[in-house]
Amino acid sequence: MTIEPNEITRYLRDWRNGNASALDEILPLVYEELRRIARRYRSKERGEHTLQTTEIINEAYLKLLNQRENDWQDRTHFFAVAARVMRNLLVDYARTRNYRKRGSGAERVSLEDVAVFTDEPDDQILALDEALRNLAGFDERKSRIVELRYFGGLSAAETADVIGVSEITVKREWLKAKAWLYDAIAGS
Repeated sequence: MTIEPNEITRYLRDWRNGNASALDEILPLVYEELRRIARRYRSKERGEHTLQTTEIINEAYLKLLNQRENDWQDRTHFFAVAARVMRNLLVDYARTRNYRKRGSGAERVSLEDVAVFTDEPDDQILALDEALRNLAGFDERKSRIVELRYFGGLSAAETADVIGVSEITVKREWLKAKAWLYDAIAGS
C-alpha cells in the first residue's frame, strides 16, 4: 500500500484540530508504518528476544495517541516522534528486565556494525541510551541520527528528510556517531 506523505500530514492536522474521524482514517496508515519500523528493529535482534513486534507497535501507538495536542508538522515529524517513543519503550523495557532478572542470559543488542560490549544485553541498551544522552550533550544532530536510524528504523534518506540535511551528511554523521558510541560504550 503506497501512502502519500501529504495524506498522513493532512489527517494528523485534522486530528489535532478536533476532527475525530481523521483518527479513524490515519489509524491504518500509521499503524502499518509503525509495524514496518518495529519489524526493522526486531530483525536486528536475536530470536529469543521477548519483546514482540506487536507489543512495540501497540505500546508506541498508545503513547502517540496521547499526543494529540502535539503540533504535528508533517508525516516525518510524526515518525520522528515515533522513533523517540520506541527508543524510550526499549530503554524502559531493558530497565525493567534488569531489575527483575539481574544476570540472566538474554539477547545481544548491536548498533549495526558496532558491537556493544557489556556483561548483560539489557545493560547494553541502557549503556547505548546513556551514551546517546552524552552525545546529545555536545552533538544533538548525531544523537538524533542514531535515534532515527537505530530505534526508528529510518533509512538515511528518511532521516535526512526528518532532520533537514542531505543524505550524504546523514551517512557521514552516522559513521562518526557509531565510532564515538563504540568508544564511549567500550570504554565504560
